[in-house]
Amino acid sequence: MTELRAPRRGGHRRAVVVGTGLIGGSVGMALRARGWHVSGTDQDPAVAGTALAAGAIDHVGDDHDAELVVVATPLGSTASVVREVLAHHRGPEVVVTDVAAVKSPVTAAVHDPRFVGGHPMAGSEQVGVAGADPDMFVGATWVLTPTAVTDPDAFARLRSVVSSVGAEVVALSPQQHDALVAVVSHVPHLAAATLMNMAGTMAQEHAALLRLAAGGFRDMTRVAAGEPHIWPDVCVANAAAITRVLDRLIADLGAMRERVAGGDRAGLLSELGRAALARRALPVGGRVPGALVEVRVPVPDHPGVIAHISTLAGTLDCNIFDMEIAHSTEGDRGVMVLVVDAEDAERLARALAAEGYHAARQVLS
Repeated sequence: MTELRAPRRGGHRRAVVVGTGLIGGSVGMALRARGWHVSGTDQDPAVAGTALAAGAIDHVGDDHDAELVVVATPLGSTASVVREVLAHHRGPEVVVTDVAAVKSPVTAAVHDPRFVGGHPMAGSEQVGVAGADPDMFVGATWVLTPTAVTDPDAFARLRSVVSSVGAEVVALSPQQHDALVAVVSHVPHLAAATLMNMAGTMAQEHAALLRLAAGGFRDMTRVAAGEPHIWPDVCVANAAAITRVLDRLIADLGAMRERVAGGDRAGLLSELGRAALARRALPVGGRVPGALVEVRVPVPDHPGVIAHISTLAGTLDCNIFDMEIAHSTEGDRGVMVLVVDAEDAERLARALAAEGYHAARQVLS
């Protein structure tokens, strides 16, 4: 498929990373490893200088020839920084994205077709650009959150770039994203921190306690070693979803307490067995496609369609291996071309039909 690209200068695709810490530095390294020229800025000039020395960027400063700008600043400032970037990079060919862990407040504050919210589900216990890794996103899930104003071409271009660094793209609405990451990211971090603090307090009375911490405890509390300063912003921005999940967790822990206190062997075995099966079923790495099917969907040529169809596929857990937007030369119609696994194609076509889209399918050789 044809990859949509902005003009190049000096033979390289060009990007800017705003915020050159752990994630921003890793984005820069990943792009540079694939031939991009990457400029970078940071609120702290010393951090940008460290990123340059570490090979995360090629140049300290902005680049008005960039076709991609990745905003990797703290969540609390992300929306304002995105708006500033869009004001300075006025060309229609630029795509701007972010990496914030909560999407609703950012997407609600930015109304520009060139912006596509994003969240790479990857990280490290290391802090800052010293922990940056060009392979951080290989096999990771990278969520994109298009909205009704998102330009289809901007989404397609960003999706192509994200896929090129080894990530598996999942499109969700900002609200869906925030509800789901509360379960799989935000509450687990808070639970790990709470358990670690409890153990740390008890260790003051029982000096040997932390020496007994075996693999299970270390695995469960590993994320508590991450950078703490990002979490207050995350918890405030996603408070409603996080508190709903915490309430359910507290209730479920209460039920587990009753099983233990009551010596309910059958209940304990049932719950632990159910958890073991669910844990073993967690996907590991990116899915390897079998036969691929091209799904062609005639659509009105306006921004809201890309959000509707791509998030529908994400909700169905239908992996899109490639995507193209073919614009009509005769008016306001176009074709959205999705390449999906054959196992997903029929399910996606049925869901599209239920939404009023008439999709054609063709197996790719």
